Order: sequence, then C-alpha cells, then structure tokens
Amino acid sequence: MNRKIRVGVIFGGKSGEHEVSIQSATSIMNALSPDKFEVVPMGIRRSGTWIVGPTALPALMAEAQIALGAPAEGAESAANAEGTAAGGELVRRDTAGSLVPPDFSAQVDVVIPVLHGPNGEDGTMQGLLEVLDVPYVGAGVLASAVGMDKVVMKQLFAQAGLPQVRYRHYLRRAWEEEPEAVLADIRDNLGFPCFVKPANMGSSVGISKVKDETQLNAAVQLAARYDRKILVEQGLDVREVEVAVLGNDHPVASVVGEIIPSNEFYDYHAKYVDGASTLVIPANLPDAVANEVRRLAVRAFQAVDCSGLARVDFFVEKATQRVLVNEINTMPGFTRYSMYPKLWEATGLSYSALIERLIHLALERHREKQKSSQDLSLPTPDM
Repeated sequence: MNRKIRVGVIFGGKSGEHEVSIQSATSIMNALSPDKFEVVPMGIRRSGTWIVGPTALPALMAEAQIALGAPAEGAESAANAEGTAAGGELVRRDTAGSLVPPDFSAQVDVVIPVLHGPNGEDGTMQGLLEVLDVPYVGAGVLASAVGMDKVVMKQLFAQAGLPQVRYRHYLRRAWEEEPEAVLADIRDNLGFPCFVKPANMGSSVGISKVKDETQLNAAVQLAARYDRKILVEQGLDVREVEVAVLGNDHPVASVVGEIIPSNEFYDYHAKYVDGASTLVIPANLPDAVANEVRRLAVRAFQAVDCSGLARVDFFVEKATQRVLVNEINTMPGFTRYSMYPKLWEATGLSYSALIERLIHLALERHREKQKSSQDLSLPTPDM
C-alpha cells in the first residue's frame, strides 16, 4: 500500500487577514481525502509562535473569537493549549526564539501555506520553505512578493503590455510632508472619483473610494495604517470580474465570474461580513470579452512568473467593454464558497479535486527545481 502524502496546512499568521486564513484552512483540511492524505495542521498565532497538531485549529479559532469580543465556551483554555496527540507523533510546539517547529521538514511531504496578506502571501513564508527545501503549494518567492506589492505588480503588468487603469503611487512620508503636492498630482492625473489603497494588503483591507478632495485625507490615513506605500487608482464605471488560473509552466484559465458587490465596491465588509454580495458564474459577458479576460489572465499569471494558482481580477468598462487588468492574488480566499474554487467548480473541477491537483503541482514544481544545480564545481558541457 502506498504511504499517504503528509500535507502540512499552515494558517493564521501575523497579518490583518488572520481570520480569513483560518476559514480557508478549515475548508481545505476538511476536504482532503483521509484515504490519500495525512493532514498536519500548522497554526501561526498573531504573536508568530507556532502550534502544530490537532490543537492548532481550535486554539487559533478560539483566539479569533476572543479578538472579536465573543469568546466561545472553553475558548480561553483552547487558546492556551499545547500541541499534543496520542503517541506524540508529528505534534510539536516551538520554544521561544525558534523560527519553525522542531523537525519541520521531516514532518511533511508538502505544505499548503494558506496565509493571506503580509508575512505569508508576500514571499516571506515561501522563502522559508525554499530554505527548508519543502515542496509547497502556490507561487514562489518572486511571484508572491510581486503579487502582494500592487505597485511593483502594476509596473510588471505595464512592462508586459497589459491594459490597466491609470494610477499613481506615493510613500506615506510624501503625504505627511507635502500633502498639497500629492493632492495636486492626484487631481491633475487621475481626478475623482478614485480609489486609495495600501500597496501591500489583501482582502480589500484599507481601501477607500474617494469622491472628492474632502475625503482624501481620511482615505490616505486609512491606507497608511497598513503600509508605507500608497496606491491611488482612477475610478471608472466598471463591472468587476475574476478568473481562476491553475498550473505551472502551462497554466489554464477557468470560466469568468462576476462580483456584484453589496456596497459601492467590493470591500472587506462586502466580502466577509454582510454576505449580501452576489457571485455570478459564469459572468454574463459577450464571448469575445470573456475570451479576452481569460487570455489576459494567463498573460498576467506568466508576467509575474506565477505557479500553482492565482485569481486574476479585472475591470470591464460598461460603456466600451474595454478589459483592464486590476490585480493578481497568488493565494486567494479558499473556502468552499470563495470565488477561486467556485470558478473551477463551474469549469468542471470539484473542490477536493482542485486541492489534490494543487498538491501535485507543488510536488511537480519542486522536482523541476531540483534539476537546477547550485554546484559550481560541475564541468561545463562542451559547446
């Protein structure tokens, strides 16, 4: 009998999207077939300490409830639980000063880093896993970092010739020292309405729609709370559509889905709180527009050298049907009800089959990486 693949699922993390990560990881762990996979839960508290084993998920869920001001029965004890299990196998909790739990590499065959936002989706966790030589699901260090930094992302998209909305970016210090100059630059180059965002954040955290100059200061202050780099984009009358991309060197795109937000735009509250936004899959678009969206999604994926998975978000102008690339998300929300898995479900790939495919893509990518030698003493092939 073949040994089950040991899958480490990392969740939580030191990010504003800590709770979203827990939701995604819960869905993934529940969907992994126990006949094929052995799940090793790996929770990272907001403090940065790790809990590995069966108590990881209940402990972090309890902490999340406490943070939201609604502790569940037994939450305090669960939040303080140590990682223990029958037999003592595969379950460790790090000690003070440890970067990762002991024997991390030996405990898993592959890792799914279900971490959203900074300190997880931005290349930091991916770099750690590269150093440990552990196969992992999703984009590598470069694509993860680029996907998190919206400014660098847009610069690479521009280099690849991808159509985008007009934008400007500023350092927090520039706003603090010369707010009038920044305001004039926005007024002259973008106008109003516009959208103000932190460059490094996901799940629409810290984003504001600014209708006139009087709202700009509050919007910049909010964005600056999350990052030193601030992105400002032109506001257009658009539809918001998304495509899921899957693969390594030969990525493919799903059907197109559309977001009809419950608020003025698809902000954090519309995504995760009120539950009133509508996902339309497939989107009601002319075939030519839908095909263009799918084509550009693959090009955006390749432009940042992505691998595994990504969700690419677009704007479609209502008046002209012009397609504009908005951003790429290298570790999108991954509950059963999140857009990424729902797009693949509509394309013919079930949630469980999608996760299994991602695990095999991670192992494939790791094998491919092993072909590249770092040994400079090897002889040079004859030319």
